[in-house]
Amino acid sequence: MDITESDLPGVGKKHEIDIGGDKRLVIVTHNTGKRQLFLKDGPDADSEELFELSDQLARTVGTILEGAYFQPVASESVETMLAEGTLLEWYAIGDDSPLVGETLRSADVAHRTGVTVVAIQREEEVLSDTLAETELRAGDTLVAVGDRESCDQFEDLLTGDA
Repeated sequence: MDITESDLPGVGKKHEIDIGGDKRLVIVTHNTGKRQLFLKDGPDADSEELFELSDQLARTVGTILEGAYFQPVASESVETMLAEGTLLEWYAIGDDSPLVGETLRSADVAHRTGVTVVAIQREEEVLSDTLAETELRAGDTLVAVGDRESCDQFEDLLTGDA
């Protein structure tokens, strides 16, 4: 996926996202938080404004798009960028994961991968206390924070590829 970012002095930032077929989605984020979305039909075409969103509405739409409200397809992991280089990811523990029956402490997850697991979702319950000593089960979803390399290492550990 090709994304370009450019500064707009006195305005904010512009992101252009290649969405295929010579089309680009252009998002202008104003310093005020307002977002404008444009569609550019070709490399030399003018951009057509699609709509404008307030800061709060843009954040709400963003969380919906990232899947925070609903995950339409079963996925092994979901990723959210917290800050430059810091990810918040959700990982499903499969039946064949080597972490089933382990605790975060016994598997030495933090030391081996560099991620911090901040919550475990088990069915309808979210566990956040004594995580290091909680025995992991198939079907659990782990919420982890780390940089890209740490998250990749954690996913390898989780799937047995480490």
